[in-house]
Amino acid sequence: MTYKQEFIKFLVHCNALKFGEFTLKSGRVAPYFINTGMFDTGHKINKLGKFYAHAIKEHFSDEFDGIYGPAYKGIPLCISASIALNNMGVDKGYVFNRKEAKTYGDKSTVVGMELRNNSRLILIDDVITSGKAIRESLMTLKANNDPKVKGIIISVDRQERGKDNTNALQAVEKILNIPIFPIVTITQIKEYLHNKKVNGKIYLDDAMLEKIDVYLAKYGSKDA
Repeated sequence: MTYKQEFIKFLVHCNALKFGEFTLKSGRVAPYFINTGMFDTGHKINKLGKFYAHAIKEHFSDEFDGIYGPAYKGIPLCISASIALNNMGVDKGYVFNRKEAKTYGDKSTVVGMELRNNSRLILIDDVITSGKAIRESLMTLKANNDPKVKGIIISVDRQERGKDNTNALQAVEKILNIPIFPIVTITQIKEYLHNKKVNGKIYLDDAMLEKIDVYLAKYGSKDA
């Protein structure tokens, strides 16, 4: 079993991936929903870090200096991923930003490894919609010696179209000029879970697959 397949099972085990009817922030009514807030125990966040670490190693090997996680959700992600990488024999730094300015001590806007102009970072987050949070992170990093962001790892690419009818994630990638890699895509989730029992239950049967396909035919990108 690949780490991607293990991650899909993990999403189901943690109830972070649900099937049904969900109204999204965009107003779209989707037949599936991803809630990364369900990784709420030490065991879960430890395991989640391992999946991010596998994705980082796959796409970047060890050619970077540290992992950046945007506050707040990115904080446990960057720490757990750096611990997982260390357990794989790759010892790298981690750093995250403060949401509120510190008015005492060093008054730094970031916490963690020292950032230099030649520092190479991998940014990790749960999901990306508009890219607003990522742009804010890049502004924070620019004000802290402007390290190089080599790429971004997220949990799931929903493979949905944005306002210009292209893949929303690819549109953000183009704007930022930084490669973005998901651990898994909704297509990979469909292919792996279709009529497969997890926890003794089939979560994605023929009827649910049809609903997802109809939704993606309407809102999905060409690669969905």
